[in-house]
Amino acid sequence: MIELKSKREIEALRAAAQITAQTHARIAEEIKVGVCLRDLDAIAEKFILAHGAVTLYKGIRQIPNQRPFPGVITASINHEICHGFPNDRTLQNGDIVGIDIGLRYKGWCGDVCVTHMVGTVKPEVKKLVETTRESLERGIAVCVPGNRLGEIGATIQEYAEKNGYSVVREYGGHGIGRELWEEPFVPHIGPANRGPILKAGMVLNIEPMLNIGKPFTRLMKDEWTVVTADGSLSAQFEHTVAITENGPEVLSRLI
Repeated sequence: MIELKSKREIEALRAAAQITAQTHARIAEEIKVGVCLRDLDAIAEKFILAHGAVTLYKGIRQIPNQRPFPGVITASINHEICHGFPNDRTLQNGDIVGIDIGLRYKGWCGDVCVTHMVGTVKPEVKKLVETTRESLERGIAVCVPGNRLGEIGATIQEYAEKNGYSVVREYGGHGIGRELWEEPFVPHIGPANRGPILKAGMVLNIEPMLNIGKPFTRLMKDEWTVVTADGSLSAQFEHTVAITENGPEVLSRLI
């Protein structure tokens, strides 16, 4: 069952989302050729704790007996779609890296992903990143009461495929509140006429993942990192969106 949030709860979620967005802004200052992912992870952890929040990714398991996730952030480079480890790898000129951050502040969760371009990237790489960002914005725009949940994915899929990209199917968005991953699952593909009717008070995380190649994925031996099956580049952006009578409010857009 989808839990509708009160205005007070939405403001609490906004506070958590803003700290997440601020952490991303701090990380963005450090994105450059040669930076180590482990150093970015340490910077994020220090920033989150200094703002009275707690990290959510470090040490979690999604399935029993899975290796605990080793970092505060996920860092997914180039053909990695999501859940990449923030390890000793360094960013190289022309890379793209998706940084995903989850935290809890005063009992409420924040979750945002941004794909960064490192140094000078090729035009086709820049286009992928910009199209992914725009696909998220178009998905957000249809988060209005009366639409069905599927309208979000259908809008994202139409725009992505019109620009020559595929959309990852297996991983999607979600509700958010006291827990990081709540119902409903938010697909980033259509059809538009499926899923619950959107209502004021719903809060959703929308996070399209677009690939230059095919949409198929592969899980690496580390049990976490998801990559494109064909080795093509992938990009992702994510925001927390509250549905209101006046339309969508992006709680995680930096104020």
